Amino acid sequence: MSSAGIPHFDLVIAGVGGQGTILASDIIGKAAVMEGLPVMAAETHGMAQRGGSVVNHLRIGCEFGSLIPLKSADALMALEPSEALRHLEYLSDDSIVIVNTEPVLPVTVTSGISSYPDIEEIIDYLEQRFNVKAFNAVQLAKKAGHVQAMNTVMIGAISKFLPISENVLKECVKASVPKRTVDINIKAFELGSLQC
Repeated sequence: MSSAGIPHFDLVIAGVGGQGTILASDIIGKAAVMEGLPVMAAETHGMAQRGGSVVNHLRIGCEFGSLIPLKSADALMALEPSEALRHLEYLSDDSIVIVNTEPVLPVTVTSGISSYPDIEEIIDYLEQRFNVKAFNAVQLAKKAGHVQAMNTVMIGAISKFLPISENVLKECVKASVPKRTVDINIKAFELGSLQC
């Protein structure tokens, strides 16, 4: 809680272009506003085109700027496993890390120039330091009806930790996705919430 009794939650959302990282941040931010909570957000990505690293800082109940200080985030929501490693410097010792275990292989890997780290090794490394919830959000999105609902799966998973009601988050999901995909996204949210 902040000094004024307002819940405070600092969330880093990391992924790659095309995964819906910014939409996920927008949905959570709008839900916080609907709950009457002050919100600050910053997009710190360098390139949002498909495949480029994208990171958003979302500060709920914050009064001191939109960028999360190092070693102070309450949670990291990583839509891509290697992106979890890229942003560890923001996490406090008791941070929650929610990780989609399905990688997006960069061109340097698919062309054989470099190799991708082993997923189990990434998760093991994270689990040694943080409270980790790791699962294949892409498979859950497919189960819900469409792979592009993966970001909504991740919102469902982080919902267990946010100072925002699930119903308000669902309302913001409904208002933010194309009408024809509302049912798929709500199912994706619910499948994600079961992971935590």
